[in-house]
Amino acid sequence: MGAGPLYLGFDLSTQQLKGKLAVFALASIVIASDLKVISEAKVDFDADFGAKYKITKGVQTNEDEGEVYAPVAMWVEAVDLVLTRLKEKGCPMDQIKGISGSGQQHSSVYWNEHAELALKKLDGGKTLLDQLSNAFAYEFTPNWQDHSTQTECDHFDAHLGSKQKLADATGSAAHHRFTGTQILRMRRRRPEVYSKTARISLASSFLASLFLGAIAPIDISDVTGMNLWDIAGEKWNETLLELTATKEGVPELRKKLGDVPIDGGGSLGGISSYFVQRYGFSADCQIAPFTGDNPATILSLPLRPHDAIVSLGTSSTFLMNTPNYKPDPSYHFMNHPTTKGHFMFMLCYKNGGLAREKVRDKLPKPSGSDPWENFNKHVLETPPLDIRKEGDKAKLGLYFPLPEIVPNIKAGTWRYTCNAADGSDLKETSDWGSEPDPRIIVESQALSMRLRSHNLVSKPEGRPQLPAQPRRIYLVGGGSLNPAIARVFGDVLGGAEGVYKLDVGGNACALGGAYKALWALERKNADESFDDLIGKRWKEEDAIQKVDDGYRDGVFQNYGKVLGAFNTMENEIFEVAHN
Repeated sequence: MGAGPLYLGFDLSTQQLKGKLAVFALASIVIASDLKVISEAKVDFDADFGAKYKITKGVQTNEDEGEVYAPVAMWVEAVDLVLTRLKEKGCPMDQIKGISGSGQQHSSVYWNEHAELALKKLDGGKTLLDQLSNAFAYEFTPNWQDHSTQTECDHFDAHLGSKQKLADATGSAAHHRFTGTQILRMRRRRPEVYSKTARISLASSFLASLFLGAIAPIDISDVTGMNLWDIAGEKWNETLLELTATKEGVPELRKKLGDVPIDGGGSLGGISSYFVQRYGFSADCQIAPFTGDNPATILSLPLRPHDAIVSLGTSSTFLMNTPNYKPDPSYHFMNHPTTKGHFMFMLCYKNGGLAREKVRDKLPKPSGSDPWENFNKHVLETPPLDIRKEGDKAKLGLYFPLPEIVPNIKAGTWRYTCNAADGSDLKETSDWGSEPDPRIIVESQALSMRLRSHNLVSKPEGRPQLPAQPRRIYLVGGGSLNPAIARVFGDVLGGAEGVYKLDVGGNACALGGAYKALWALERKNADESFDDLIGKRWKEEDAIQKVDDGYRDGVFQNYGKVLGAFNTMENEIFEVAHN
């Protein structure tokens, strides 16, 4: 290993994907300037701290009130442990030039009046926990799975006049996990905690604060997961601050939240002497802004405008880099973590792999070792929309074994047919048997993503004869390994340059954090984009594999003909079965 600069990325997420196993952990990755991974270490919350902190899957729960939360002390202790493991692996800590990372979005940490001084005076001869145990106004941090804030969500959705107006202002309608509703509930439910709170951090800025030795500002992308930031105005939304803290309490809340730098790059300052003394970091190491786990995911590769990442795990997520801001209550827009004027478009679905498994299990069991053999056979042998001959109706369906978020519909299965030529004559129908379902469920999942993203894409650059579609589609998660699923997502969503399986190792968020640190500290100036800098060094042959051609002339257009009918079907079902 040479003596060139290294960059350290962290991920403080409740759930991380390690192969096919869910791991609840704090992960770290060290990279060189050429993006080569030098070292990795992690702390598994359940394995390392389960007994001490009485957690399961990284959290504690209060089911009576719908609260889900993690002990802040566990997070603090995990930082020392993961750095100890990194050092024990022989990582040259003194060569690390910059640090960034990610934290689970929306989670909030409540510091008290002693926190700033405690961070400033950290002594490398003692642990972080020994010195920071009295720095918090609240010993827990609400987790993204928390669903205790329905009353507060109702207030947020109504306060600006409608869910749409809230989405217009902040990028999203109100959600249980979003930080604004959590702060409002904290003020009402635990006023003594709110009163003792001097500063509020997100998980990402909390982690940055430890390394900085001072309260770090909230990141320009992560702040848009709070329902408090005016995206167009680039400032805190005064009306929503009033809702959260009362009109008289707005100045106090502003102090608790702090100012938000507009630039996602640069340095927040040098590393705390604690880490120099205890782990051998260079005193010249700089701390770059940390961001949320979802924004960090889109930094794990040079995701160009109109590229999309589709995560096909137990649940499904659709992420896109777009210059277009067209918010809607059914999805999320967040500031791009590195590129001003661009946004991260995000769809989150509960029903992903689990729903596909339910359909799979209704088929005869395959004779071989692959449990997906028969499912895949039916997916590939069933024509698009199960139109086998001229005059056949197109088949559409929704398959929700769990209550869904997008759209907000109860658990259930619905099957419809319509005219293939224009989507007319839409009708609910009875069960059409198990054999078409594998194709129809995968199509329905992809059609939902296309319905909500089609206004954000453009005609491929240099190929004006093609319809508007994503440039590339990157698949991640367990479903990305399935060629039949990849084929259908290419059929429905397109992908002018194809569909790719993305493999960036066990933790895309930590890697995105390391890339962010490199970009933040090596860019020539504020105008050198993340995509340009990282793109020149990224070796795509090491990280992606083309698994489908994507756009198919005629097939793509045929799905477009029934997209309106799919939307109407969702609306009809919503009217009778919304959550």
